[in-house]
Amino acid sequence: MTHSDAHTSVLDRRTTVTVAAYDNYPAAQRAVDVLSDHRFPVDRVAIVGSDVHLVEQVVGRLTAARAALAGAGTGAWAGLLIGLLLGIFAVDGWWAVTATGAVLGAFWGAVFGAVAHATTGGRRDFASVSGLRASEYAVVVDAGLAEHAIQVLESAALPHRNRTHGRERWRNER
Repeated sequence: MTHSDAHTSVLDRRTTVTVAAYDNYPAAQRAVDVLSDHRFPVDRVAIVGSDVHLVEQVVGRLTAARAALAGAGTGAWAGLLIGLLLGIFAVDGWWAVTATGAVLGAFWGAVFGAVAHATTGGRRDFASVSGLRASEYAVVVDAGLAEHAIQVLESAALPHRNRTHGRERWRNER
């Protein structure tokens, strides 16, 4: 998908204009925050990510022991919840019912975690976190408000890449 200076919003078919572009999402958020601080009608603003990629960051090796530990943690929470629910009906020692639920949950969670890891046969021996990342984050506004938005962003001295009539240039870059 290519990004253009003026395009029609997917959500409501309004014509919008890119007033600034950033290499990261937090910078685009800061620009929208600046617009909001200057009482700009932010309901007419969108952040559009382009050239989106799925990024899977490997965070460590996954061993049977780590899988069992993760399973134990999940199982303990599930057991705690079940123990609390059953503890409501206990005449005496509701805390013993709750603790037993957490301990049994941790035990069976560890067993299931280790078995689940063993059944993969070593095909995925790593832990990871997935997320989406875009190459560029454009701040777009309704076409009629574009000049006002550019003035607000320039007055705030935010470094940004601005696209104007097909020409790309950096403004306020330090």
